[in-house]
Amino acid sequence: MTQTFVPSLELNAAFYAEVVAPLLGPVEHAAALLGWGSDVLGYDTARSTDHGWGPRLQIFVAADDVDAVRERVDARLPRTFRNWPVRFGWDDVPEQHRVDVLTWRDWLHGQLGLDPLGGMSPLDWLTIPQQQLLGVVRGAVYADPKGELAATREALRWYPRDVWLWMLASQWGRIAQEDAFVGRTAEVGDDLGSALLAGRLVRDAMGVAFLLAGEYRPYSKWFGTAFARLPGADELTPPLRRAAAATDFPTREAALVEVYELLARQHNASGLTVPIDDPTVRPFHGRPFQVLDATRFANACRDAIEDPWLARLPLVGSVDQFADSTDVLSAADRAQHLRALYTGLS
Repeated sequence: MTQTFVPSLELNAAFYAEVVAPLLGPVEHAAALLGWGSDVLGYDTARSTDHGWGPRLQIFVAADDVDAVRERVDARLPRTFRNWPVRFGWDDVPEQHRVDVLTWRDWLHGQLGLDPLGGMSPLDWLTIPQQQLLGVVRGAVYADPKGELAATREALRWYPRDVWLWMLASQWGRIAQEDAFVGRTAEVGDDLGSALLAGRLVRDAMGVAFLLAGEYRPYSKWFGTAFARLPGADELTPPLRRAAAATDFPTREAALVEVYELLARQHNASGLTVPIDDPTVRPFHGRPFQVLDATRFANACRDAIEDPWLARLPLVGSVDQFADSTDVLSAADRAQHLRALYTGLS
């Protein structure tokens, strides 16, 4: 059986048009490929086809139509589509078809851990992992007769301004807390610790770049791939690579200094806050370590926030900024348990 790879978003556009839409008949529905998977982000390759890849869709119908449409889909789907099995499984996931039939509201609740259709509070935004938001705003919509999917995707495309500013303040704060440690650890002979800290700062600097670009960041497998497509990434990538690969402190520090100053200029050019005067590095409290004094940028972000709850909230960051567990960030319902952190701080 010959199988020709095409990106999943393309394959499933044809799967919907040629197979699923005809069997649904006159039932009003929306159709999309959203949610989990490298294919939703458009990053799938032929390698992806060995694991959890194939014809799949979400079909969104009215609550009263769910059961009947599910029965029709279960009974009428073909065995294969373009030589790809329509029913497939992987690891411990059982073999079955992947045409999910449900309401738009129910799918959103499962994807985000909450219902966004009535509007979202700052707390709601902070407790949804960015990968889960990407699963809504990326992917492809194949049918949307009432425009409900388009309206929701537009509403969730990016953070409200105050949430954005607070998260950017938190990200700059992460850099301010550790940039001097790269030199201090090297000074006492801990080059491994210095390299480890440099790696953390490389990731945190990339996090600043995502926020300045107004782009959600994906989970770790695709973090670098998505970063490479950001505005300014071509300029940032060489010093980021040098900082991550450096085997001595002077090389490491010189690369990080270049990164900090590039990001500082991007921050000023963004217009998100008042410009920071002299956005360059300086010694850390008289010690011979070059730092940006990123607290200046964090404070400028906080000063621009109008929401009183966010303005007084400590800069702990969103769930993606303070949690590093795949088991938390890949499951929005688990991340919702972290709401207590914010309510306890406010």
